[in-house]
Amino acid sequence: MAVATYTKSGTKATTPAKLDKAVFGLEVKDHNLLKEAYLAYLAAGRTNNAIAKRRGEVRGGGRKPWRQKGTGNARVGSIRTPLWRGGGAIFGPTGEENYNRRLSVASKRKAIRQALSLAASQNRIKVIETFACPDGKAKPTVQLLSKIDAQGTILIVVPHKDKLVDRATRNLPNTKAVQAGYLNVFDVMNADTVLISKDSLEAIMARLSGGSK
Repeated sequence: MAVATYTKSGTKATTPAKLDKAVFGLEVKDHNLLKEAYLAYLAAGRTNNAIAKRRGEVRGGGRKPWRQKGTGNARVGSIRTPLWRGGGAIFGPTGEENYNRRLSVASKRKAIRQALSLAASQNRIKVIETFACPDGKAKPTVQLLSKIDAQGTILIVVPHKDKLVDRATRNLPNTKAVQAGYLNVFDVMNADTVLISKDSLEAIMARLSGGSK
């Protein structure tokens, strides 16, 4: 499998880049694993800031509102009962919830291979010789993306994400730079264009190659 390669200046290279079929050429028969990896990524970033007070934590309600019998009202022991307005919550969030979804390393890598295979089959992958930001300026990045006709949501995969790369991409709309070692299903599936440097391509193949198991 081969895709067009672009030079540093954004012009097409004469020799196309070869993609490993074990990583970019899988036949995705169903999307169950992709869905699990996608949801696991979202769950990992979910916070548990919500906390609801229980009956014993709500202020007030220490005195019985009326006597047990003789009033015609239902029996009640506290105005902070969960059945009353202003009372404690029943089974409310405690702030100790764990929303993480467990996925084995092999399953995560297979899911990434499936996501990359779908991107390759849909011609959403572009390979460039190198992505360098010696000055950390955004203008060269904008010019490069314009020359290679990168549209929509753009994911730039670099071998190492340093401060210069972050500064050159963080203010560009719909553009995200990610280190090859942290490539994930969420970013690949949401990207209209996946721009990979040759060094990053080698790192991805070294990490994910090894069959479709």
